Amino acid sequence: MAQNLLPFESGSPIVHKDRQAFLASLPGALREACEQSLFLTEYVLRLPIDQIGIPQFYAKPSRSLSDLDYCNLIYPIKEGLFVHIYPDTSGARDHHIAIEPTVIVDVAPLMAEIDERLVAWADEIGRIEDKEEKKALLLRLVDSMCVVDPAAPGIRKKGRQLAVTAQELEGIKYRILRDKIGLGILQPLLLDPYIEDISCSGVGHIFVEHKIFKSVQSSVYFATHDEVDEFAVWLGEWIKSPVTVRNPLVDAVLPDGSRINIVYGREISKRGSNFTIRKFSGTPTSVLELIGYGTLNYMMAAYLSLMLEEGMNLFMVGATASGKTTTLNAISTFLKPDAKIVTIEDTPEVVVPHKNWVQEVTRHMGAENKGGEVGMFELLKAALRQRPDRIIVGEIRSIEAVVAFQAMQTGHGVMSTFHAASVEKLIQRLTGDPINIPKTYIDNLHLAVIQSAVRLADGRTARRVLSINEIIGYDPVSESFSFLEAFRWNPATDEFEFPGYMNSYLLEQHIAIKRGIPPHKRKAIYTEVKRRASIFEKLHQEKGVTDFHEFFQILAEARRQGLF
Repeated sequence: MAQNLLPFESGSPIVHKDRQAFLASLPGALREACEQSLFLTEYVLRLPIDQIGIPQFYAKPSRSLSDLDYCNLIYPIKEGLFVHIYPDTSGARDHHIAIEPTVIVDVAPLMAEIDERLVAWADEIGRIEDKEEKKALLLRLVDSMCVVDPAAPGIRKKGRQLAVTAQELEGIKYRILRDKIGLGILQPLLLDPYIEDISCSGVGHIFVEHKIFKSVQSSVYFATHDEVDEFAVWLGEWIKSPVTVRNPLVDAVLPDGSRINIVYGREISKRGSNFTIRKFSGTPTSVLELIGYGTLNYMMAAYLSLMLEEGMNLFMVGATASGKTTTLNAISTFLKPDAKIVTIEDTPEVVVPHKNWVQEVTRHMGAENKGGEVGMFELLKAALRQRPDRIIVGEIRSIEAVVAFQAMQTGHGVMSTFHAASVEKLIQRLTGDPINIPKTYIDNLHLAVIQSAVRLADGRTARRVLSINEIIGYDPVSESFSFLEAFRWNPATDEFEFPGYMNSYLLEQHIAIKRGIPPHKRKAIYTEVKRRASIFEKLHQEKGVTDFHEFFQILAEARRQGLF
């Protein structure tokens, strides 16, 4: 199985004439954290300080840390653990080290003994479904099997109990819960809220995509192909979607909502078994947070709020990992709070703040039960009978687009993500095989928001909305489509331009009419866009609002009072 391989020698702690004096010399935040955690203290004492320096401690690291030229810092994650972003002295990829109670003390020999003794309780442990109840039982059993003795590890047996040190007991309890209830050695990576993706490409280290420090190398390491195969099989059993030679590909969802993909064996993967976990972020990122990250600006948010409020259909378009679903979730706060929302997905990723939300997921069966499968196409057809105000499709890939466009034609608002690089490519895919949407139907899709991961002038990678495009229609004479670029990103300045100002087809010909603005005053709709942009900016900059749900509640109350 996998092991934690540190990028430095971690033998005995560095000898200091006065241990307390060394700890007292640490920066205040790190010193306070060490005072609260013995295993963090032991870890810091073993660091090659003379080579890398003393790490800084951040209770909540900010995205501005991505500008650091030299990364050497520690931050806390869930369940009392810590992470050290350890610098690579060669200037290559930095290291992500999960600081666990077992990162220094080796409890592997003791765990073998504990596991052997737990066999007698296997039936009772297996019957318990409730996580907290199972956790309590495991901890009671460990306490009954172990006794803390300062003489350990010199003396291991004390009557019928195992003699252990206090540090070893902490490590045993942690490992029992991590391996029996959690996802084993991967659990700390799932507990790190700053990780987006976890990727094992085969033998070697697992890599993670970090929200702040981008691609970093974790300390989790597989030494052989057999270890990776064994772990892939264990993962499949843990998620109750076993992988075998006959069923080597598995897509599933972890209990926390993260997506996992497993590829098993060297027959179909030259580098052997591999897996990827796309983490579920919990509370969705809000529009105001995206504005803070530079993904879009206040004027674009105001424009989109008007479009979605008035039922316009929208596709979020871009490549994999461009942030399409993140932005789709964020702008769902602009949908009216009393709307009935139906979401349809292969893997649950869309999250909306509305109470009247029907969440539907496809069902895939084995080869022997193909008749029991329920796909996107079937769910979309069923959704039309549920009288939704808005249908959100996690991702449109194929013929389900036909039903989506039928829904648009019958007055149902539709939102979805779609893989394409531009408006032209989007239209080509929609009108070509295998989707084959009639060209005259394309204008039922009002908006195409193009988003991408880009490299900024300073070398940083970021996600930006490249353009917001209004699809106007199809000219059968010239056999061409017309669309208007309402907003576009300028890569030279990393700013957004509004070429649709005083020139927007949708604002003037759709939104103004829906809001009862007479023809000779339709330009007044741009004043409303600017007013909303100003409201968003004040909420964000002056009131400090960033939370997804708080932002939705503020907008809901403003609508109730007729202010929005």
